[in-house]
Amino acid sequence: MRESDTMRTVIAGIASYLPQKVVTNDDLAQMLDTSHEWIFSRTGIEQRRISANDEFASDLGVVVAKKIISQTGIDPSEIDAIIVSTTTADRRFPSCACRIQGEIGASKAFAFDINAACAGFIYGLSVSDSMMRTMGLKNVLLITAETLTKFVDWTDRLTCVLFGDGAGALLLQLSSDTSRGIISTKLYSNGEQEKYNSILSHNGPQNGHRGYTTMSGRAVFKYAIEYMSSSMTEILSENNMTIDDIDWIIPHQANKRILESMCKMKDFPLEKVVITTQLHANTSSASIPLALRDMIDCGKIKQGDTLLFTALGAGLVWASSIVRL
Repeated sequence: MRESDTMRTVIAGIASYLPQKVVTNDDLAQMLDTSHEWIFSRTGIEQRRISANDEFASDLGVVVAKKIISQTGIDPSEIDAIIVSTTTADRRFPSCACRIQGEIGASKAFAFDINAACAGFIYGLSVSDSMMRTMGLKNVLLITAETLTKFVDWTDRLTCVLFGDGAGALLLQLSSDTSRGIISTKLYSNGEQEKYNSILSHNGPQNGHRGYTTMSGRAVFKYAIEYMSSSMTEILSENNMTIDDIDWIIPHQANKRILESMCKMKDFPLEKVVITTQLHANTSSASIPLALRDMIDCGKIKQGDTLLFTALGAGLVWASSIVRL
């Protein structure tokens, strides 16, 4: 039996980063035919963070990587791999992960990006967990870094109000403490539904822009409720658990109404659901780490809590994971 077969991938550290610029709903109402009431009643969003013109996904990733190194005290030379989930990489190649590796001096790590849209954090957890178990990696840096506001049409009030920028990072370690860590993950996709949410890329630069986010709001709303709720039910059943075994549900923070409807469909208690949509808007794969860090900072989530993550994003892709801190 391999040593990794008797060990578990645990979260050894969590860090987050938000750009400095705050844009409120009232700010958007100065430039669009909208209002705070219109946005908040439909989404639960009050504000979002906007990256600077010269601040890109890899820049956010470098900042949050340095924060988690400082927080945990790990030597960068001890990091075995850097995995970055992003839908908004600054360059087609090299990867954001490689740039981050160079900036933090993690000379022994291998590095690569993944793109599973808003479900990218949970996909990244699954990839990290699998690689740690099969390759015997001891320290993996999982980073989510998103600058979606660079890919929105600021004249389209139906989409531009939804998104924000941010980054999160987890230090994952292989541990003999099997009372903690990643218990289970489930991943799904349906490429036949890719038309409902995408960034349409121009064939080369056009008006100085690489493309805009498009979304079929009603369809995404419907499938988010259906797929996230069903994936949570399935992962609980497969692990012989019920919602009573879960301390906190931390879903992708896209829309407060989606989260409320998701819980109503499965009769999950809303008081167990973490909602930070009002603060960050939709930060794609960074939203769950941002919400997790916020809840730890305010003392609501603590070590030993059992968490249920769930997310849906463009693809369509969706995923759920059970993790004990």
